[in-house]
Amino acid sequence: MRILFVTVAVLLSSCSLLPKPDMNISPASIDSTSTVMQQLQQAGKPRSPIPVSVYAFRDQTGQYKPQANVSSFSTAVTQGATSMLTQILLDSGWFSPLEREGLQNLLTERKIHGSNKKSAELPPLKEARLLFEGGIIGYETNLSTGGIGAEYFGIGASELYREDQVTVYLRVIDVYTGQVLMSVSSNKKVFSQELRAGLFRYVSLNRLAEAEGGYSTNEPVQYCVKQAIETAVAALIAQGQDRGFWRAEDQLSLNATAGS
Repeated sequence: MRILFVTVAVLLSSCSLLPKPDMNISPASIDSTSTVMQQLQQAGKPRSPIPVSVYAFRDQTGQYKPQANVSSFSTAVTQGATSMLTQILLDSGWFSPLEREGLQNLLTERKIHGSNKKSAELPPLKEARLLFEGGIIGYETNLSTGGIGAEYFGIGASELYREDQVTVYLRVIDVYTGQVLMSVSSNKKVFSQELRAGLFRYVSLNRLAEAEGGYSTNEPVQYCVKQAIETAVAALIAQGQDRGFWRAEDQLSLNATAGS
C-alpha cells in the first residue's frame, strides 16, 4: 500500500518538471515587442513615414471553434486583425496609418465640429498614397498530432500534442494607379500540448484508488495571427526596398555620398 501511494506521488510530481503557466492572478500588461518588430525598429527608416490606409483586414476563413457535440458561434481566429495591422504598420516606423476603419465616426465628429459656428474650419483629411488589403485566408487544424504514453497495472502517464496553422495574405496597392505593387503570404503554426498522469487500480476488494493530474498549454491564436502579420509587413518592407519603391534615410545619404 505504501509503495502504491509513493508511486502516485512520483507520477504527479513529474508534471511539475515541465514548465506550466502561472496560475496566480496577475495585473494586465503591455504586449512585449516581438523579435521581428525589434529588428524593424532597429533598422533604417525613411525620412518621413509613408501615409497608408487600411480599411479592412478580416477573417476570410469562415471557421468556428471546433467543439464536440456543441454548436459554437465563436470564430476560430480573431476578428480584430485590422487593429493589429494598423498598430504593426505604425510601430514599424515606415508607415503612417490613417484612420479608415472608423471613418464614418470620424466624419460624423468632423460634421459636429463644423456645425459649431464658433469653431475654426477643419483642414481636409490627409490622403494616403498606399492602400493595404488582404486578410486571414486560412486556419487549418490538426495538421500534425501525436503523443506518447505508458501504463502498467493502472498507473500511467501520457503526453499529447497538436499543430494548427494560420495563414494571412497582405498586398500593397498604389492609390494613384490602382496597381498591386506587392503581395506576400505568411503562416504561423499554433502549438498545443497536454500532459497527464494518473492512477486507476483496485487496492483491495471493493476498494478503488484513483488519482489524476496534468495540464495543457495552448498558444493563443490571436498572437499567432499577429506574428504572421508582422512577418508579412517585414517582408513587404524588404521587397519595397529591393524594388526601389522606398528607401531608408541612411540609404539615401549613402547614395548621395556615392554620387558626389
